[in-house]
Amino acid sequence: MKYATRINSFLRFDSNLLNAFRSIGSIEGVDYVDLNYPEHFADYDIEVIKAKMEECGLRCNAINLRFRDKYIGGEFGNHEPAISQDAITLCREAADACRKLGGNQMIIWLGFDGFDYSFQIDYVSYWNRIVKAFRDVCDYSKVPVSIEYKPYEERVHAFIDSFGTAVSILHDVDRENLGVTLDFCHMLMKKENPAFAAAWLLERGKLYNIHLNDGEGSTDDGLMVGTVNFWKTVEVMYYLKKYDFQGVIYFDTFPKREKAVEECEANIKMCRRIEQLIDAYGLCRMEKVVEQNDAVAVSSMMVALL
Repeated sequence: MKYATRINSFLRFDSNLLNAFRSIGSIEGVDYVDLNYPEHFADYDIEVIKAKMEECGLRCNAINLRFRDKYIGGEFGNHEPAISQDAITLCREAADACRKLGGNQMIIWLGFDGFDYSFQIDYVSYWNRIVKAFRDVCDYSKVPVSIEYKPYEERVHAFIDSFGTAVSILHDVDRENLGVTLDFCHMLMKKENPAFAAAWLLERGKLYNIHLNDGEGSTDDGLMVGTVNFWKTVEVMYYLKKYDFQGVIYFDTFPKREKAVEECEANIKMCRRIEQLIDAYGLCRMEKVVEQNDAVAVSSMMVALL
């Protein structure tokens, strides 16, 4: 498996992006980073960022769009055409930055597109504006575009709030270079089973990225991988291995009290240990258990994996 980690975890006590690259580059097993656009590009030219990444043995996995206060009323779906167009323009700029850095994809999370009250938006016209905007971005972008969904936060109700909604957007946008990024915590918040979404998208070649973390399911806790929902994490890893996922696993975790390097290393150790357990038991054996639809057989497998 290939791994990337969250840069902002390394910027809590030192805001120097280049120093963060050094710290991340020192972690055995991490070869990729995700950058936020435009915030991580505010003080550095792309050429400087690329050179420093290469110096530290890192590559760009993805550019994550970050829409700030200007877009508090919505990004793509904003009822003001000028703001919606500005959001599209920002995505185009991010796509160019991603291409110049040799990144794998651009990830778009529309955190402000949604509603808080009944009668606040016209759902159909809002949907159509989002679909049109994604078509515009996909037609422009030379790199794959990935939708990241979250059920709430920043809005009470996010517009693209679930696996089902994200897949419906894929269908309506109808562009080959559009896929989905799954975030483990976001799926828990929506009461989804993460492995179901992963398997469905992997089968269709539409899982562009996966963010691993963990949490209690009410908020975006960003806890270390496998520390709360261990078996759900094992099931996700099983499908990643079954489909020979060639993408990058991104640790979207929030070490607020932990040291960022040590916390990232713990995530890698957990993922590698889960891989070892799956390999020792055998993918084919696990698949046969899954095919039985027998909860007792599943329990026996879990005991054997311990």
